[in-house]
Amino acid sequence: MGLAIDRDHFDPVDYERFEERLEECLLALGRLLERPGFGTGPTTVGAELELFLIDGRARALPLNQEVRAEAADPRLVLEIDRFNLELNLTPAPLAGRPFSAFGGELAEALAVVRRTAAVHGGRVVMTGILPTLRPEDLQLAALSDARRFRALNNGIRRLRQEPSRVRIDGADPLELAVDDVVLEGANTSFQVHLRVDPERFTAVYNAVQLATGPVLAVAGNSPTFLGRRLWEETRVALFKQVVDDRDPAGKASRRVCRVAFGTGWVRDGAAELFEESVRLHEPIMPVLAAERPLDRLDGGQVPALEELRLHQGTVWTWNRAIYDPTAGGHLRVEMRALPAGPTVVDMLANAAFHLGLALALAPDAGAWTRRLPFQQAHHNFYRAAQLGLGASLAWPLDPGWRVRTLPVAELARRLLPTAREGLQEAGVAGDEIDRLLAVIEARVTTAQTGAAWQRRTLAALEPRLGRDRALAAMLERYLEHQAAGQPVHTWPVEAAL
Repeated sequence: MGLAIDRDHFDPVDYERFEERLEECLLALGRLLERPGFGTGPTTVGAELELFLIDGRARALPLNQEVRAEAADPRLVLEIDRFNLELNLTPAPLAGRPFSAFGGELAEALAVVRRTAAVHGGRVVMTGILPTLRPEDLQLAALSDARRFRALNNGIRRLRQEPSRVRIDGADPLELAVDDVVLEGANTSFQVHLRVDPERFTAVYNAVQLATGPVLAVAGNSPTFLGRRLWEETRVALFKQVVDDRDPAGKASRRVCRVAFGTGWVRDGAAELFEESVRLHEPIMPVLAAERPLDRLDGGQVPALEELRLHQGTVWTWNRAIYDPTAGGHLRVEMRALPAGPTVVDMLANAAFHLGLALALAPDAGAWTRRLPFQQAHHNFYRAAQLGLGASLAWPLDPGWRVRTLPVAELARRLLPTAREGLQEAGVAGDEIDRLLAVIEARVTTAQTGAAWQRRTLAALEPRLGRDRALAAMLERYLEHQAAGQPVHTWPVEAAL
């Protein structure tokens, strides 16, 4: 988010000054994007992996500050709940072997976290939602001890003024009221960043949006929450409702939620998305920086735009525009929909499929955005999250980008050659492409995502163990397979012992 947060409560005048500064930031960004050559450079990718800490009984372990302090690794940062941590990977050129670089760094960094957690009797889990979470794990005391997270919690509560109702359909429908944002920590993801030149941003961002539905459908890994069997990617429904800042009037008027897929195809580049965030969503943490962005711009320098970056960090679109002032300033697309786990190779395969498909689609974005209504891409995203491989999605197909609705398995098989072309054109090594896209193809062929494996294993264990013990036993088997590192489509579904 950029700025350090030194308070967790704010006065009305703080919000007024912050809103004024946001307007300055938008003006400065618009002028900056008009500079010849701004933000151009080699295409790079980065990633962030969110993690759970658990104890020897497979329960949430609220010791993230202790583990982070003892690990002493600058890539490791706190996340919102005391049982969450995040690993920030070193950006790499997309050309060559970026996924191998990420795989090696993840193996090394995860080993550090695991060794440190073990000192406290803890373990590390990569999964979209921890299957063994209990209501008592998600009380306000679970919030990480940092002003940033207290300010976030207070800001959301200030806007909605009443508990939020969480309702998620599934085999065991869930309904509960939440006062705080602690349940956000129930969700962990593998977020991928793609650096994009400003003149290509519109096409690439729209392509990333379109690609998200089918990629998410083959990547599901979050089928349960609080012991309930819900969506294949329950994270999508849960996150949206937990940090919903809309009061009843806002919901009735269909005001856009802070967690959303988007409002339409982008037409005017990154500036359009930043302005939309400012116009549609009230500030939560109105902290001012010392820098005056227009003064810095007039001095021929690149402004940090810290207030705009802070505000953008509290608007959680599933694909988010990022402004970064480093390296002369540049833009990125942050792809936030993919879950953590099941294994490193599964996450890298998901990222390769998403990046390759988006890069291949981008050159023709002007054509297919005219044929495919944005609402259909929006619908694809939520159907993919709910049904995974059981979804059918609308897609613009040749000739003439005519739109057809296809089962996900058939659509994914059709799209794999397209993703391959996108990665090849970007200069990714051929053997890297072959290895990772083969994982996606095998996952579709076996119909076994992480979510499917969890469901099947739970169904095998529950008759003898009951729901709670079966979830814990399932998680133990999940951890064994995760440690072995073989992709999830190879995992056996074992009967209860």
